[in-house]
Amino acid sequence: MNKLAVKNNSLSLDDDSLSSVDYITSHFPVIIIGGGQAGLSVSYCLKQQGIAHHLFEKNRIGHDWRSRRWDSFCLVTPNWQCKLPGFPYSGGDPHGFIPKDEIVKYLEDYAASFDPPVSEGVGVEQLRKNDEGVFEISTRAGNYTADQVVIATGGYHIPSLPRMAERLPADIVQLHSSAYRNPDSLPEGAVLVVGTGQSGCQIAEDLHWAGRQVHLSVGSAPRSPRKYRGKDAIDWLDEMGYYAIPIHAHPKKERVKAQANHYLTGRNGGHEIDLRKFALEGMKLHGRLADIQGATFAFRDDLKANLDNADAVSQSIKNMIDQYIAREKIEAPVEPQYQPPWTPADDSPPLDLLEAGIRSVVWATGYRADFGWVEVPVFDGRGEPSHQRGVTPVAGLYFIGLPWLHTWGSGRFAQVGEDAVYLAEQLMKAASHKARPG
Repeated sequence: MNKLAVKNNSLSLDDDSLSSVDYITSHFPVIIIGGGQAGLSVSYCLKQQGIAHHLFEKNRIGHDWRSRRWDSFCLVTPNWQCKLPGFPYSGGDPHGFIPKDEIVKYLEDYAASFDPPVSEGVGVEQLRKNDEGVFEISTRAGNYTADQVVIATGGYHIPSLPRMAERLPADIVQLHSSAYRNPDSLPEGAVLVVGTGQSGCQIAEDLHWAGRQVHLSVGSAPRSPRKYRGKDAIDWLDEMGYYAIPIHAHPKKERVKAQANHYLTGRNGGHEIDLRKFALEGMKLHGRLADIQGATFAFRDDLKANLDNADAVSQSIKNMIDQYIAREKIEAPVEPQYQPPWTPADDSPPLDLLEAGIRSVVWATGYRADFGWVEVPVFDGRGEPSHQRGVTPVAGLYFIGLPWLHTWGSGRFAQVGEDAVYLAEQLMKAASHKARPG
């Protein structure tokens, strides 16, 4: 029989009887669900404040970075933005971009630095709140209760695939971007990548650089400059205070959550991704996917519009930087305005995968959230958690690590630590209030 045992301030499932080991209590003042950068950050802050808590992680620390990213993956944000509470980036390349394996090591080293009370390999299957106001947490290792709960599982849970993917012939290999590892992991022949967010563009580049014939279905995702006027665009925007803008003060308000991430890459020291240049080098670009009939893909006639819109967003970022440089009277090199090196035809004709020699399709079509295990009335009409900077209307329940929980960096290494500090303060206040007599 499996038992949950305390070992060096952490917990693990053990097949031995462990009769000499003290077993975990079934109640905690605070339980954190999710052991990624968000959950670890909250645990660090609570430990600093001396607040007893426990953290449940379904897999291993660093699981998503280890298991849901391709081999050549790098962060698109500079290393200096890795600033989890008590553990800022300390390497020798602050303006470089951490590759996948080093991201995993950064998280593992972070956990080792403060020894969080964590149970790895223990997933939470149900969360509810009873009539006494106590949270009940069901896991495969047993049932627990808590006065307060922090959900730190992020917002990207289930790979999203269009239903039309079911129509593809069985001999065409198809996989979600989370399952892609490298060009050699796909069958020989051409590859169709559907989607041009960060994952789609970077995977298309990975395949293109490996000499594979790539077809890319281009959506409406915007692109970003990498370096501009002597600095990385992210450095400029951070200096301008853009990343500190809370969602309620953002011009787009809640609508910004639905906006696709700008595509660019941190690979090979970081560079801009220009799909037009890929086309000049032989990549085949198509409009947004419209339909699938057998092995034939139909596309919308919007390729030119999508490329133009992506360029316009990139130029708008440059314009913001130009205005800041002029306003602050900063000396910076001047760069010529971007000129499109390639223009597509107005239409995107259908693509027969067999005729084009395409043997595999990579769906870079994002994820959807899955909070079905949370049986607490805290969700809005779209199924999204209702909260103000992670504090929900249900007393004692909090979220962290969601995209735009508070700022652009809330779902990233950049500002998740600031959100963790804030939530730790709210947790401490709630605990103090409960402890007062009367």
